Amino acid sequence: MAFEKLKNFIAPVEEEEDDGVDEGEELQYRESEAKPVSTYEAQTTKVNKIPTNAQMVLFEPRSFEEAEEIARHLKQRRACVVNLHRLQRDYAQRTIDFLTGVVFALDGTIQKIGHNVILCTPQSVTVDGSITLESDDE
Repeated sequence: MAFEKLKNFIAPVEEEEDDGVDEGEELQYRESEAKPVSTYEAQTTKVNKIPTNAQMVLFEPRSFEEAEEIARHLKQRRACVVNLHRLQRDYAQRTIDFLTGVVFALDGTIQKIGHNVILCTPQSVTVDGSITLESDDE
């Protein structure tokens, strides 16, 4: 018995395997309608368009009515420098109050950059740095 195992180990005897198919039988294959499946998950990110024609507009209003034109430019995402020195004090304050509301509604910023000079920027414009308004002599 041990000799038979050794003999089969060295020179195995081929046994006929029954694969379940008779020789005269033809196999019929059916094409599967499997569709490829992607395991890739797309990541969505918000893309902000950077304006290529960024503009800065300078204003020197002579009346409060000109503040509406400044607001139109801010709505078009243009930065505005406004010199208020030609306006009377109360009209200058009304203009600042109006532009503060416009800038707030547009998520922008308003900064004083000089005596009676303000910078209004929409959300798409960032301002870096600061200006010291006091003189070194004082």
